[in-house]
Amino acid sequence: MVSVSVPNARCNPSKYLAEDCGKTAQIALLVAGIVFGAMVTCVTCVVYQLLKRRSASIRTKRSTKRLLSEASCAVPFYSYREIDRATDGFSDAKRLGTGAYGTVYAGRLGDGPLVAVKRIRQRDNDAGLGCVMHEVKLVSCVCHPNLVRLLGCCIEQGHQILVYEFMPNGTLAQHLQRERGPAAMPWTVRLRIAAETAKAIAYLHSEVDPPIYHRDVKSSNILLDHEYNSKVADFGLSRLGKASLGDSSHISTAPQGTPGYVDPQYHQNFHLSDRSDVYSFGVVLVEIITAMKAVDLNRPPSEVNLAQLAVDRIGRGRVDDIVDPYLDPHRDAWTLSSIHKVAELAFRCLAFHSEMRPSMAEVADELDQVQRSGWAPSADDAAFMSTSSSICSSSAASTRGTDRSWGAGRSRTERERAAANSSAVQDQTAKDAAESPVSVHERWFSDRSSPSSNSLLGNRSQH
Repeated sequence: MVSVSVPNARCNPSKYLAEDCGKTAQIALLVAGIVFGAMVTCVTCVVYQLLKRRSASIRTKRSTKRLLSEASCAVPFYSYREIDRATDGFSDAKRLGTGAYGTVYAGRLGDGPLVAVKRIRQRDNDAGLGCVMHEVKLVSCVCHPNLVRLLGCCIEQGHQILVYEFMPNGTLAQHLQRERGPAAMPWTVRLRIAAETAKAIAYLHSEVDPPIYHRDVKSSNILLDHEYNSKVADFGLSRLGKASLGDSSHISTAPQGTPGYVDPQYHQNFHLSDRSDVYSFGVVLVEIITAMKAVDLNRPPSEVNLAQLAVDRIGRGRVDDIVDPYLDPHRDAWTLSSIHKVAELAFRCLAFHSEMRPSMAEVADELDQVQRSGWAPSADDAAFMSTSSSICSSSAASTRGTDRSWGAGRSRTERERAAANSSAVQDQTAKDAAESPVSVHERWFSDRSSPSSNSLLGNRSQH
């Protein structure tokens, strides 16, 4: 019998170093060592990254809480897991809308009410955190019934998220454009929303120190709760003004905002003031009267910009040319008079020179007076509320038919009052003609006081 000796059957470190293990065993051990080392290195890197990320998250949270405490703002923090679960993983079905700085989703935190979750668009972490902190400090430190409430925030895993109260009736823009159904919003509801919005902006300008300039006042940033109360939202572009420097104060900053709403003088000389918000609100007033978009490329070139169109028509006493026909302005004296008064106010808000515009406090006061000059909310309001609330459950009647039904649904007292007032239409119109440029039938000659030639789309409109 021939016996075969295997000298490397028991290879140990000493034999390996003495090269007595054979080439195959040496290669195997070398490969095993490399694989093991690579695994240890990978595991170490993964653990390091996890610890680094966790440490950064903890530092961010501590920094955020410190900044909020310094600003005396108590804002609840939510974990990303809670937010993700509330929005079904940020499902498209939950998406309410998308803006320049992020996307808003509907969600429900636990068993609580619906909330609006604003997810800031991904960007540099420091810039994103700064944006969130800016908005958190502004919104959480003000209190007004017509400003949207901040319920909490989430700053975790590189995400910046804000949680707001949910507004079930969407935005003013959606209703003016009839995107939420065929029912046209009645004039009394529109006027109330305008008055409430003006009060909220006036509060930011006059009752907060330092004042806050919103910089993005527009109909899509005016939210409506279940009773159609106005809530001004989106403070992402807002800036703090200079404290206690009078009406002429301004700050110098690069123009930002939405085309069609930006103050042309601010766009021209980079001077931001409270009157910049006044100009934007003037565009909103024109939207309320006309139900037209602030910028619409489907209109004739000279009418693309709504502010330009409104100043031209109102200045020539032809406001009736642009009034939303569903408002039926000639239904009674008060409706006609109030629409003309609001149009005149919008005209003054849209003056090119900021010093020619009223303050938001004056705007709010005038709208309140116009609102108080009329009668109590009519059956039109109730019809609109009930029609709008049933849109999701049943198909609404045609717009024209609904409009007729409101007139038929008015109470006897209201019909008698309208009849009594109808004889005063001529007198009221004549009185307005003597007081307001709305009813002046001469062309408004001052190009300098008009925003039409200096608007963001002014050059385009001339082509």
